[in-house]
Amino acid sequence: MEDLTNISVIKRLFEESGFSFSKALGQNFLINPTVCPKIAEMGGADSDHGILEIGTGVGVLTNELAQRAKKVVAIEIDTRLRPILSETLKEYDNVKVIFADVMKTDLNNVISENFEDLRVAVCANLPYYITSPVIMMLLEQRLPLDSITVMVQKEAGVRLCAPLPSREAGAVTVAVNYYAEPEMLFNVSRGSFMPSPNVDSCVIRLKINNDTPKGVANEEFFFKTVRGAFSQRRKTLANSVSSAMNIDKQTVNNAITSVGLPQTIRPENLTMQQFIAFSNALENIL
Repeated sequence: MEDLTNISVIKRLFEESGFSFSKALGQNFLINPTVCPKIAEMGGADSDHGILEIGTGVGVLTNELAQRAKKVVAIEIDTRLRPILSETLKEYDNVKVIFADVMKTDLNNVISENFEDLRVAVCANLPYYITSPVIMMLLEQRLPLDSITVMVQKEAGVRLCAPLPSREAGAVTVAVNYYAEPEMLFNVSRGSFMPSPNVDSCVIRLKINNDTPKGVANEEFFFKTVRGAFSQRRKTLANSVSSAMNIDKQTVNNAITSVGLPQTIRPENLTMQQFIAFSNALENIL
């Protein structure tokens, strides 16, 4: 197999297939040969696992996954990559590419049909514009996954892996910590891609929790409250929730004080259990 991180090889493949980059799809292909082997190894690709990959590019990561995992199922939205992938993945009989929009795909069905009794993990180099939607979809669907290992924009990775509480925390931080244990694995410079993006990246791993945090009375209301809390960055919890959820501020303050928190507290200063207690108290008052 040719080196798929070699720029001249990539350009030849593009020329032969008439392929060109799509800005709309956020396509930046890896040309750093050290990155994908690390993602595969740290992402759980081994003989006991089936790997679900989201977005193939020219198949650089797919190749590394196929060399290690029992089976790889890749979901790729860009059908223009079909002739390239038929060439770059031709030596592997344990790879299946599904050309579809992952956000519109029944992943439970994909997993049950393709991985049988295998443990399953997700490995992906996600386009920046769809990072959070894809991660939240994977978590919210409670798919039978061991872990999710993805490359994301560094700023997004910092927020996704931020501890609670912390200044970097946001609504997505709370959501990720609700479903998983996030960990920053390593950084990837912008020069590792073609074309080179304007920002650096990082690889993170989310180890899926067997159980979500205890005590949430209404999960839908809990996440609505969390989103409301972070809807206006750096404002107090009371101001943000009151404005976003159209609730009288005094009512919100009553819920805050009822769980032993100061009325001046900001969302980034709450622990997971404090968010849960506040959400439950607010719903009980309403």
